[in-house]
Amino acid sequence: MNIVVCVKRVPMTQEVDLELDASKMGVKTDMLAYVLNEWDNYAVEEAIQLKEKTEGTVVAVTIGSEDDEEVLRRCLAMGADKALRVDPGDRPVDGLVKSRVLAEVVKDLEYDLVLTGVQSDDINDGMVGILLAEQLDAPHAAVVTGIEPEDGSAKVKVELEGGLDEVSKIQLPAVLSIQTGINEPRYVSIMGIRKAAKKELNVINLADMGLSDEDLTPMTTVEEVFFPPETEGAEILEGDAASVAEQILKIIKEKGVSI
Repeated sequence: MNIVVCVKRVPMTQEVDLELDASKMGVKTDMLAYVLNEWDNYAVEEAIQLKEKTEGTVVAVTIGSEDDEEVLRRCLAMGADKALRVDPGDRPVDGLVKSRVLAEVVKDLEYDLVLTGVQSDDINDGMVGILLAEQLDAPHAAVVTGIEPEDGSAKVKVELEGGLDEVSKIQLPAVLSIQTGINEPRYVSIMGIRKAAKKELNVINLADMGLSDEDLTPMTTVEEVFFPPETEGAEILEGDAASVAEQILKIIKEKGVSI
């Protein structure tokens, strides 16, 4: 089974006091460490496990600068066979543009599955996998927590709302968005990192891909990033059910809500 896995390098923002940059279009990242996006880490591990069961190849793809090759090297150390970086230069890319660029890359590769993470730690829009499937005109399943390859298809387990799961069959080739917890990502050893340095890593300039200006025009732009306003703590209502209900009605009326 030949698999393409799409990955992204993201800043670590946990337990960090974030500051807005001067443009107020994002946060200051110069002092932040960068890692492989958590959801993508599970996608890479799933791709490697499927390759080990069914043979084939795994190609890791990212859109970014030379610094982003760090996560591709990690993918290679985990067991990916090849890696490819698309350099966007100074062009801004939103979810739609990313899906078009990735589709242009993927369509020239031999693949049975394309795996993405459900979302990324930094943007959290959860759209690239779905849009990529549309661009490739391929079947798609999102929030996937299990994959069992079959002849020309795959049985996929999908996480639904309310603690429910759904199992269905999807025809291949297909695009799957992988949820965290589908597996346990492997530890990357020093030996694996050394071997990864010798594996193939190609770079494509976005300007050389033949996409039109219309294809590369973002449909969404960030106007401003801001922190949520600070509010007072929660108000605790005490008393029996009737008393609490009366207090709630009073608060609602004071807020100007007609009942």
